[in-house]
Amino acid sequence: RVAKKILVADDEVHIVRILTDVLTDAGYEVIPAFDGKEALEKALEEKPDLVFLDLMMPEMSGYEVCRRLREEETTRDTLIFMLTARGQESDEEEGYRVGADLYLTKPFAPRKLVRIVQEKLGK
Repeated sequence: RVAKKILVADDEVHIVRILTDVLTDAGYEVIPAFDGKEALEKALEEKPDLVFLDLMMPEMSGYEVCRRLREEETTRDTLIFMLTARGQESDEEEGYRVGADLYLTKPFAPRKLVRIVQEKLGK
């Protein structure tokens, strides 16, 4: 059985490292990206089962990456979770408007995040 692929896009290296560690331990293959442009390119190339997007990244925002992934036929149905420090209701509404499946705010509990991933993706 092939491990499900998860793209983790965040310009904060420690966030990518924490998510990579907990998701790898849970049996997922993790693809890191550190800016929006890299996230979009890797998502289109790797076709992950799930994408975690920070909102505020260099090159391209998480909103823009999400919008573009929804426009592409090959990534239109990919699960997209926004993971951001921006907890304003307007930010969350915009996240869902551009196509996010889930909007989560930092700080987050890594184990809880893994449980959410397992519920949505399976183990």
